[in-house]
Amino acid sequence: MYNENDINSLKAELIAKAERIKENIGKSKNEIELMRNQSPTDEGDYAVLINDSSIEDTLIGKQIAELKEIELALDKISKGNYGICEMCEEPIGIDRLKVKPFAKFCISCREINEKEIAENNN
Repeated sequence: MYNENDINSLKAELIAKAERIKENIGKSKNEIELMRNQSPTDEGDYAVLINDSSIEDTLIGKQIAELKEIELALDKISKGNYGICEMCEEPIGIDRLKVKPFAKFCISCREINEKEIAENNN
């Protein structure tokens, strides 16, 4: 399915990306804490602090979700079932994995999954 060099390269990329995300989360949490410790001087300052804090919280949430997907992919590598679509159980194309090494779905199933999500959100 995939050769050892492909797997090792993707694993190294996943590990590096996980480390960058962990760094970003730590920096963001520090920035949020600094913002929360500031004393707003008027309603405008207060609104800016609340808005900035909300944005940071959202970004941290997205980074945590991506980190979980990366950790799942690394776990799959260690178990030997990496690169298998979670929907159709067929191999995910290597080109797709090179673009998104923590992909859970092949291209076809990704489109189906996104369509289902969009329908459920309406």
